[in-house]
Amino acid sequence: MALHSAIKGKLISVIGDEDTCVGFLLGGVGEINKNRHPNFMVVDKNTAVSELEDCFKRFLKRDDIDIILINQNCAELIRHVIDAHTSPVPAVLEIPSKDHPYDASKDSILRRARGMFNPEDMVR
Repeated sequence: MALHSAIKGKLISVIGDEDTCVGFLLGGVGEINKNRHPNFMVVDKNTAVSELEDCFKRFLKRDDIDIILINQNCAELIRHVIDAHTSPVPAVLEIPSKDHPYDASKDSILRRARGMFNPEDMVR
């Protein structure tokens, strides 16, 4: 499966709660690379922050991943690592979970994107 996806394109990875990961896996996002590493991580209340951080860094280093989807409440736990990532690829997108709604004020990527544009330029 991973070889087939590598020929067709890059992967989306998911870091989130069980419901989020299962939803994306049912949608066909799940892959395991040749080293037997999955492109998703299920986070629960027993997951250590260091484990979450290590997984995120592994996803950043993988050349077969172009997009990292992460529940915003998980992103809050490793905000310093996400803020340090400035490369456009892989793109990091913070998404809501079932129990935690999306809060745009906490999304550092969105704040960075807003800083690139001047509101007066958008009116023209």
